[in-house]
Amino acid sequence: MEVTATLRYARITPRKMRMVGDLCKGLPVDKAHYQLDFCQKKGGKLLAVLLDSAVANAREKGGIDLDNLYVKRVTVDDGPILKRFMPRAMGRATKIKKKMSHVTVVLDEAR
Repeated sequence: MEVTATLRYARITPRKMRMVGDLCKGLPVDKAHYQLDFCQKKGGKLLAVLLDSAVANAREKGGIDLDNLYVKRVTVDDGPILKRFMPRAMGRATKIKKKMSHVTVVLDEAR
């Protein structure tokens, strides 16, 4: 029985978030949380909170053994892009793209 949790509009680029998401894919929940706690990246903290939310969803759903949960899938999709400008030399301007991510964590019971 699958349980999901979603984080939308996270202000981190999808490329950086995918690096962190690959760390915990396929691991049991407790090992994945341990892995994310000691990750030095911003995405590690965001994904740890999302993992806690997914476990809480499993607890509320009922009928799921919380000790046998593992991270089945972590998908990171592109969100909207904030377009900003930075002033440069000689009156010019440069585009700055501030990217966002939509992250989905899927937990499942190990058989």
